[in-house]
Formats: sequence, C-alpha cells, structure tokens
Amino acid sequence: MNKISKLAYVDENAKLGDNVIVEPFAYIEGDVVIGNDCHIRPNASIRSGARIGNNCQIFEGAVIAATPQDFRWKGDDSMVIIGDNTIIREHVIINRSIHKDEATRIGNNTFVMAQTHIGHDSVIGDYCVLGNAVKIAGDVKIGNYTILSSNSLVHERCDVGAWCLIKGGCRVNGHVPPYVIMAHNPIEYKGINSFVLRKGNFSESTLDNIASAYRHLYHSNTSAYNARRRILADVEECKEKDQILAFIDGHDLKLAALPKDLNED
Repeated sequence: MNKISKLAYVDENAKLGDNVIVEPFAYIEGDVVIGNDCHIRPNASIRSGARIGNNCQIFEGAVIAATPQDFRWKGDDSMVIIGDNTIIREHVIINRSIHKDEATRIGNNTFVMAQTHIGHDSVIGDYCVLGNAVKIAGDVKIGNYTILSSNSLVHERCDVGAWCLIKGGCRVNGHVPPYVIMAHNPIEYKGINSFVLRKGNFSESTLDNIASAYRHLYHSNTSAYNARRRILADVEECKEKDQILAFIDGHDLKLAALPKDLNED
C-alpha cells in the first residue's frame, strides 16, 4: 500500500508502484513512472519524463527530469531513466535529454550525493558514487563502479571508464581510461585504482597487468599510438587489457590527463 501525504501533489496520470512513500510538499507530474518501494522525500520534484526504478530514494529538494539547460532543446518530450536501488540526495538536479524520446540515464545501485548536477544525455553506470557538488555536463559517460569525489567537474562529451577514481576538485576535460586514479589540476594520472579493484576481487596478477599497461601509456615518454603497440606486445592477455586497448582505440587520448610531453614521439 502506498503512503502519500495529503500535502504532496501527485498528478492523477503518474504511475506509482507498490509501497511508495511520498512525503509532504513533494511534486510529481503526470508523465512519470515510479517503481516499487521508492521513497520520495519532502520538496522533491519529479518532472515529466522521469522513469524511476524500484527501491530508490529521492531526497529533499532534488529535481528529477528537469528540462535541459541547452539552447538546442526545442521542447521535445524526453526522459531521465534511473535504475533500481539508487539514492539521489538533497538538491541534486538531473536534466532530461535534448532529443525526442531519448534519455539521460543513471544506473542501478548508484549513489548521487547532495548538490550534484547531471546534464542532458549523460549516462552514469551501475554502482557509481558521485560525491557532493559534482558537476557533470551534457553527453558525458561514466563507467560502472567509478567514483567522482566531491566538487569534481566533467566537461561535455567526456568519457570516464569503469572502476576509476577521480579525486576531489578535478576538472576532467578529456577522456579517462578504465581502472585509474586521476588527481590535481590540470588533471593527471596518479596510478591504478588498486584499493577499489581489490575490493572488487581483481587478482594481483590482473592488477599487475593493468599497472603494466598504464606504465606504457603514462610513463614511457611516448605517444598513445606507440604505447598501444607496447601494451599489445608486453602485457599478458586478459579481458582488462582488451578493455584498455578498446578504450584507446575508441577515443582521442590527447588527454588533459596525459602530460603534454607524453603526447609526442
């Protein structure tokens, strides 16, 4: 049975699952779908286009499916899709897509801390943690199990790979490959994310392979092209090696995260 405060506004066309709690002064528009066992706290706004999974918590002052802050948006209907078991803390703003029938997406089991902003058409993976006041521009991709520490900023169209750690206050203005730690401004490579990878049951031999790959990319004083050749030749075969190579192949790795002298032969 749902528990909806008489002081909340819930449009009659909104679709709520079972055992949903809606606290006073929450605002839920018509084109909204909320799954089972969700908790919508006071003054949260769930706008048209929101699709929220099961067992999610939306805290005070959050705005889900806010209209895009982009001049290219012409008023088309679009969505924000949030997976199961995700927590959205106070005053988070998530903008919906600028494209008709497309979506900004937040994965399952992700934790978005207070005052974070997620721009249009961004895709946040599963089991991510976004710290307080993280700012993510439009068309950004964040891989699974990645942590963005408080006050980090990700520029538009940047891809951040899986299992990364972005230290607090960093400005991410280029693509970040998987399994790494990035820190400082300008942002730079600080090693592999070994502590979290061990928590994820990665073996020591796998960690050695990942570290070896990134030594070629970040410590060999060569280009990304030549680093790729060295990774192919020197690193043992494993799926993590394949994923690193696929990321290099799919992105321009003239990164802010890659020191300028390492972008040249």
